[in-house]
Amino acid sequence: MVGFLLPEMSVRLVGDPEMLIERLAPLEHAKAGELSFLSHPKYAPKLATSEAGCVIVSPAAQAAAQLRGACLVVDDPYYCFARLTQFWKRSHQLLAPAVIHHLACIDPLAQIATGVSVAAFVCIGPGARIASGARIAEHCVIGANASVGVDSRLSARVTLADGCSIGERCIIHPGVVIGADGFGFAQHQGHWEKIEQLGAVRIGNDVEIGANSCIDRGALQDTVIEDGVKLDNLVQIGHNVHVGKHTAMAGCAGVAGSARIGAHCTIGGGAVVLGHLTLADNVHVSAASVVTRSIFKPGMYTGFFPIDDNAAWEKNAVTLKQLHKLRDRLRLVEKSSLHSTENKVKKS
Repeated sequence: MVGFLLPEMSVRLVGDPEMLIERLAPLEHAKAGELSFLSHPKYAPKLATSEAGCVIVSPAAQAAAQLRGACLVVDDPYYCFARLTQFWKRSHQLLAPAVIHHLACIDPLAQIATGVSVAAFVCIGPGARIASGARIAEHCVIGANASVGVDSRLSARVTLADGCSIGERCIIHPGVVIGADGFGFAQHQGHWEKIEQLGAVRIGNDVEIGANSCIDRGALQDTVIEDGVKLDNLVQIGHNVHVGKHTAMAGCAGVAGSARIGAHCTIGGGAVVLGHLTLADNVHVSAASVVTRSIFKPGMYTGFFPIDDNAAWEKNAVTLKQLHKLRDRLRLVEKSSLHSTENKVKKS
């Protein structure tokens, strides 16, 4: 069964092929008849004491796993476990038949494909397009000329504003707002003049967006979230931001307007990327960091700095960036002073 789910991977069972697996469980709590996994060497001590019926392990951990019982040997245990959770949910989730609830409000000009489920109190505007297999939960709002792709799922209270689009197989969790106005105002004679946000939001395929996250529509061009992006809960994406394929952002991360985030990046929880900056592909930002400059080289980046008067903060920031040079200069001075002292001692 696992080999069928993962045809791209080598999967080898060591143990009884007739073993009955009743559920998935974490390594330390798993019992007989339950399947678990070991994805990182630091959890290896838990393997010996685990009562799991079978454990998914890497080839490096096979010997230790065999000492305690059955195991599935794969190159990437965590990936294997993720795929199994998907299979398990599909096998056990009872989906109601696709139906258009009589309390849904659907404009006559909206296009609803076959096999679409629309729950009570959903509002779908004129020109909206809902593709086959999509499921729209209670109290969602789909604006005029917005679109939802094949097999995408919108949980309760999702708002997809006018002209915005969601691709195929996306998962949008409760309370998400896609396409609210970006934060755009022009200051004039002591007051703020609104800049109308005339762009939209385009979301690619296989994107998942966590609860109560917000993605603002562009001012003139669209805000773009490419294929495979994963956003945690309470993530804020400003107007005109472009997020590359398969980038992931943890909870409470924020990206200010017109920033461009590359592909395969990770943004830690509570981290902030300031506006109009660029992050290259494969840039990884630690939790609670503040990205204040563009990053063009892949790698891991961390930045914390206490708040201060702006002029003092800028001076301290410049000094901080020179610390390594000052350290090297100090070492040279110390070394020179030490040699001078040694020479004096020898002469005396």
